[in-house]
Amino acid sequence: MKARTTPNASVEKTGNGYMLKIPAGDSSSYRFAQMDDYFGLPRRNFPHRSLTLSLRARTSSLFLPGTWGFGAWNDPFGMSLGFGGNRFRLPTLPNAVWFFGASKENHLSFSDKPAQGFLAQTFHSPKFHPLLIPAGIALPFAPKMTRRLLRKVISEDSSALDVDITQWHSYKLEWMESGAKWFVDGSLVFESPVSPNPPLGLVIWIDNQFASFAPDGKIGFGVLENPEPAWLEIDDLALSDRQS
Repeated sequence: MKARTTPNASVEKTGNGYMLKIPAGDSSSYRFAQMDDYFGLPRRNFPHRSLTLSLRARTSSLFLPGTWGFGAWNDPFGMSLGFGGNRFRLPTLPNAVWFFGASKENHLSFSDKPAQGFLAQTFHSPKFHPLLIPAGIALPFAPKMTRRLLRKVISEDSSALDVDITQWHSYKLEWMESGAKWFVDGSLVFESPVSPNPPLGLVIWIDNQFASFAPDGKIGFGVLENPEPAWLEIDDLALSDRQS
């Protein structure tokens, strides 16, 4: 896994894990600390087609501004035009399965699923769909229509989790071709038949950004103030690819 950060953010090795930390700051700049195993790869070469991920984690606050979490995704918003030795890569539709923390400014759902707080969440999207063309054209002018079109293309599922994230808990995610299961402290807390479209990469992160596709049609993106430093600490990280 590689660590990536913005200036003054850090990924620090601890006794049996890592501390991912972003500094305090206003809403004028993006701050993130991340570990992943896909940096520099084209999406078709992301490492995982299924996996079991387990770790222990805690955060600095119950109400972190921005997003944080751990799981697997296709880095759908990551874009590169091929300069500086990077591979050419355009944004795409989301495929993800993860434990996901989202502040109140976020609404990462295209249907009526839970979209804020601490979530067990999964998205399945095709590589391409004919409805993407009208959705892209409609986005600046008719966001409600765009949201309705995306609901026809993207399958999703999520559940809000009642967990004190500031305390150490054990988390396990099992992603299979037939669906996914989420466990907290050894207990099954959510199960879904929605399985993301592989391949995906492992990601563990904390940042101060938000994205919102609200039911009223308002679409918003940006960064948030975090008056205090914010951190995500993990340990006992274990990862294995599994048979579906």
